Amino acid sequence: MASKKRKILVTSALPYANGPIHIGHLVEYIQTDIWVRFQKQRGHSCHYVCADDAHGTPIMLRAQQEDITPEQLIADTWTQHNADFAEFGVGFDNFYTTHSDETREFSELIYNRLHEQGHIHSKVITQAYDPVKEMFLPDRFIKGECPKCHAKDQYGDNCEMCSATYSPTDLINPFSAVSGEKPIEKDSEHYFFKLSDFEDMLKEWTRSGHLQDQVANKLNEWFETGLHDWDISRDAPYFGFEIPNAPGKFFYVWLDAPVGYMGSFKNLCDRTGLSFDEYWNKDSETELYHFIGKDIVYFHALFWPAMLTGAGFRTPSAIFSHGFLTVNGEKMSKSRGTFIKARTYLDHLNPEYLRYYFAAKLNSQVEDIDLNFEDFSQRVDTDLVNKVVNIASRCSGFIKKRFDGKLSADCAEPALFQEFVDANVNIAELYEAREYGKAMRAISALADKANQYIDDKQPWIVAKQEGCDAELHDICSVGINLFYAITAYLKPVVPQMVEKAEQFLNIETLPWPNKLTPLTDHVVNKFKPLLTRVDADKLAAMIEASKETLTATKPTTVKKSNTKKAPDSDTKLDTVEFDDFAKIDLRVALIEKAEHVEGADKLLKLTLSLGEETKQVFAGIKSAYQPEDLEGRLTVMVANLAPRKMRFGVSEGMVLAAGPGGENIWLLSPDDGAKAGMKIK
Repeated sequence: MASKKRKILVTSALPYANGPIHIGHLVEYIQTDIWVRFQKQRGHSCHYVCADDAHGTPIMLRAQQEDITPEQLIADTWTQHNADFAEFGVGFDNFYTTHSDETREFSELIYNRLHEQGHIHSKVITQAYDPVKEMFLPDRFIKGECPKCHAKDQYGDNCEMCSATYSPTDLINPFSAVSGEKPIEKDSEHYFFKLSDFEDMLKEWTRSGHLQDQVANKLNEWFETGLHDWDISRDAPYFGFEIPNAPGKFFYVWLDAPVGYMGSFKNLCDRTGLSFDEYWNKDSETELYHFIGKDIVYFHALFWPAMLTGAGFRTPSAIFSHGFLTVNGEKMSKSRGTFIKARTYLDHLNPEYLRYYFAAKLNSQVEDIDLNFEDFSQRVDTDLVNKVVNIASRCSGFIKKRFDGKLSADCAEPALFQEFVDANVNIAELYEAREYGKAMRAISALADKANQYIDDKQPWIVAKQEGCDAELHDICSVGINLFYAITAYLKPVVPQMVEKAEQFLNIETLPWPNKLTPLTDHVVNKFKPLLTRVDADKLAAMIEASKETLTATKPTTVKKSNTKKAPDSDTKLDTVEFDDFAKIDLRVALIEKAEHVEGADKLLKLTLSLGEETKQVFAGIKSAYQPEDLEGRLTVMVANLAPRKMRFGVSEGMVLAAGPGGENIWLLSPDDGAKAGMKIK
C-alpha cells in the first residue's frame, strides 16, 4: 500500500435520461468502476459519482408523447438506470440527476462568474422554427430531401445516402419532425462562452500530462483552426434551467451536464460530511479524474476545463478517454440482435462475465474494443472457471472431508505464497495505468502456476496413500492459500464472485494482496460453485431476445400536420433518359484505406483505388461499418462525379450502397473476379 492515503474523486459520462442503458455504455462504467474498486481496496479515499443527464428538447418531446411530465420521465429513467448499474456491480457512491437544486445553483454560479469577467456574450442568430409547435428546431428535428442526391427523409446537415453536407435550410421540401409542418426562419438571441479567451491556458493544460497523447495531438487541430465560441443557450420551450436575468433562455445541456458532476458530489457531501471545497477549490491537492468516450472528449478537454478555470474552480487531474464497442467485429445492430440492452443481458447472463471480458480487452489507449461472443465464452470459461475457481474446487473437498474444514497450522510453501504476494507491485501498476488486459494476463499466469502446483503434487493420489494425511493437508492448504491471493487480485473486476470466495474462505473482506499472510489453522466453509460456465443456449437466447425486443418496439413518431404532407420515402424519382444514365461512369473500386472522420457522426473517409488512379471519397456509412471491416474489399463507385468540397475535405466520387439508412446500409460489392478499375456496363 502506498505510504500516503490519497483523496480521489472520479466521474464518468452522464447517461442521457431518455432511454435504457446498453452494453456499449457499460464499457465506460465498468472500466471506471474497476479503477475505483482498485483504489478503495488499496486503502485510498476514493469517491465515484455520476448522474443522469436529464435536460433537453428530446426529453421534453418524449414526455409529451407519453403524456407524462418531464419530471416523471426522468424519475422513471433514473430508477431503471440505477437498477441496471447496481446489477452490473457499478458501485457509484452517488448516482444523481442534473435536474437538481445543486446542479441549478452551480450552473448559475459558474455562469454569473464567467459573465462578470466578460467570458459570456450574446448575439442574434437565425434558426429553423416550427410555427405549429412554436419552438426552435435543432438540426436533428428537421427532415427533408437531400439537395444533392434527392434522397428522402434526411435529417440535419448530412445525407446518409450520398454523404453530402449542407445547411438544414438547403433541404428540399423541409418539414419538422415534431409537427410535420414546414419550418420558417426566425431570429433569436443566444448566449455564447468565449472559449478563445482561454486559448493560452488550454494549450498549456492539454500538453501538461492531463490527457492521453492521442487526445492531446488531436486537440491540436482545434488550436490550428482557431477556437470557436460555444453556444450555451436554448430558447423556450425547453426542459432545463433558465439562465439568470434572461427570461425564456435556458442552459443548454453542454453547460449543465458537466456541472452535474459537481451537483452529484455536493449532494454526496451534504449527506456524508465530506468537504466539497477540498475537492473543487482552485488550489485543491486532491485528485479528480474523468472517464469519457472519445466522441465527447473535445468538450470535456476544452470547454469544461476552460469554464472551470474561468469560474475559479480546479481542473481535472486527468481525463481518460476510451473508444467504442463493436460486437462480433461490427457496429451494434438491431437486426442481428447485437444492440443489447443492459436489462436484456441481465435477463440471461451473469453480469460478471461481461465485467471480466471488458477487463481482459481494455487498455489505456483510445481504442475501440470488440465483444466477440465466441471469445467471450472461451475467456470466461478458461480464465475464471477452469483456472481460478478450479483451484478451490480441487482442494476444498479434501479439506472439508478429511480435516473438518481446517487448514494446516503452517504454510508448507511460504516462498511460493510470497511470490504470489510480491506480484502485487506489478499488478497494482497495471491497474493504476488502466492496463487491465495486461493485469488479467498477469493474474491468469498466477492461476496457471497454482494449478501446476496442484498437478505436480497430485493430492487425489496422496489421499489414497496410507500415512500421508499431513502431506495431503499441506498440499490442499497451500492450494487454498494461492486461491486466496488470486481472488484478492480479481476483486476489482468480479466483486460478486469474490464475495462468494470470501464466504468460502471465512474472512470478512479481501485487502490488496500486499497485506495478505497465509491462512493457517483457519476454518473454511463448505465450497459452493462461485461461477458457472457460459451457457451457450442462454447466450443465443439473449441475442434472439434483443432482436425481438427491438423489432417489436416501434419507433416514436409524431402526427403530421393536416395541412402539409411529409415527403413519402417510397415516392419514385422522375425517369431519366438512357443517354443521361450512360454518362455515369461506374467503376469497381478497391478500398485501400478507411478512416473515421473526427467531428462527423455519419461519415467515413475512404481511399479508393481504381487501378491506376486513387480517389478520396466521404461516405455516410459510419452507422453500419467499422473502418477495419472495409479495408481490402471491393465496392462500386461513381468515378466521374464532380468533386465536392465538404466540411472535412474534398470528396471525389460516390460509393454505392443500398438500404433505408442508419444501421441498415449495405455497401454494394461486385462478384469474385472483378478487379479495381473495371468499368461497370
